[in-house]
Amino acid sequence: MTTFETDGAGGYAEAPLKSAASLRELAYRQIKQRIISCELRPGEAINETQLINLLGLGRTPIHQALHRLEVDGMVTILPRKGVMVTPVSLNDVLDMIEVRVCNEQLCVKLALERAQESDFKAMRAILDRTPALLAKRDVPGLMELDLQFHLAISAAARNRVLAELLRNLHEKQARFWFLTLSEAHHSERIYHEHTQILNAMEARDSAAAITAIHDHIDDFRRAIMRTL
Repeated sequence: MTTFETDGAGGYAEAPLKSAASLRELAYRQIKQRIISCELRPGEAINETQLINLLGLGRTPIHQALHRLEVDGMVTILPRKGVMVTPVSLNDVLDMIEVRVCNEQLCVKLALERAQESDFKAMRAILDRTPALLAKRDVPGLMELDLQFHLAISAAARNRVLAELLRNLHEKQARFWFLTLSEAHHSERIYHEHTQILNAMEARDSAAAITAIHDHIDDFRRAIMRTL
């Protein structure tokens, strides 16, 4: 089956319907974003019918997305009972932090060995967008910039396996990061820590950069301990 849309010149051009795969991906990303931002809170039951109405998608892509999110550890599917957002576990996040701190330090080390000046310019451009978001208290925007900054370091390291591992850890920890924003000035501290990391990297000071990334992740650990 084919649909048609205007071609911008008064006529119509053929446009294929969205594939089942793209609908499944759309459902996955939208539900995951609601979990990360705690719109769907830890321990909350998920009503599939409400999701269908909210997202305007069919039952099949919603159902498939929830099964994928179960693999990610973000939801728990209870046979004959329904679906629940996986509760926040302090032990789980502390385990992730242990893995992350080792790999983030490796990532910074590799980035300093392999980065070009254009990589540092990309990181600086990301950080330069932070003050405006801080002024607006744009939490989703700040979360996105945090991810972009760390992905930019991963890109500079030129190691796809490491980059994928760190992306996965960041996504799993994102809702914990969201919960720590109740702390006064936490977002400002993150911006300061990011700046210290980049300043050291731009100076090609490996020891200072590794120390800065360690301190940044340790501050996140302490914030989690206070929040949960």
